[in-house]
Order: sequence, then C-alpha cells, then structure tokens
Amino acid sequence: MKKKIIIINGPNLNLLGLREPDIYGTQTFDEYFEYLQKKYPKTDLFYFQTNHEGHIIDKLHEVGFNYDGIILNAGGYTHTSIAIADAIKGIKTPVAEVHISDIYKREKFRHHSFMKNVSVISIVGRGLSGYDDAIDYFL
Repeated sequence: MKKKIIIINGPNLNLLGLREPDIYGTQTFDEYFEYLQKKYPKTDLFYFQTNHEGHIIDKLHEVGFNYDGIILNAGGYTHTSIAIADAIKGIKTPVAEVHISDIYKREKFRHHSFMKNVSVISIVGRGLSGYDDAIDYFL
C-alpha cells in the first residue's frame, strides 16, 4: 500500500526560485515537487503552500489523522507560532520539520523553533534535499 505524505510550505515559500537565490536557490518548488514525484513513484505525495497561519493549521487538522507523514516548512511561523505547534500536538500523523537554510546560522531570532519539540525530526540547512531526507525518514 502506498504511503501518503504531504508537504506543507508556509509563508514566502511560493517565491522559491525568485526569492534570495543565494539562500534558497533558483529552482521553484513546483519544479522540485515534479522531481520528488518521479523519485518516489511508489509514494502518494501531495503539496500545499499558503502564506496564512490559519490555513496551515486547517490543513494540519484535515490531514493529521489519515496521512502517513507531514513535512512542514512553516517558514517564518517557525519562530512565532505557538498555534501551529499546538495543532501538531493535537494530531496523530507525525510531522517532520524542514528548513532549506540553516536557521541556526542565520539571524538570532531564527534560532528558536516552536516546531522542533513537537516534530519527530528536524532537518535544517540541507537545501531542497532536506525534503528528500524527510520523505526517506517516513519511508
């Protein structure tokens, strides 16, 4: 039976490929997601992106009881959202936290993650390949 895994990307990640290419690279997430679908053909992969905190919470509630894994890059909400952390605590599906850049080597306010202690794994600073690592973790 195929595993169901969803990637949830938060604010500003819709700008990958355009935004700060020295930090985030030049590939769009849609291009990268096509690569992931080809790399993991025996996995049902889904992708959701929003710039709104409540939409992330709603999506976690929607998929958090019937998926095999959630990969969450909460973007800037990582450092501010107790509400998203509480949503993760309230669901059954395990969550892997992913960050493209190494948040611990960036501005000091990025060093704290509300998601880290409620996630089963935290992957930072591996570029887009951090998503591959999270999928591999769930498989």
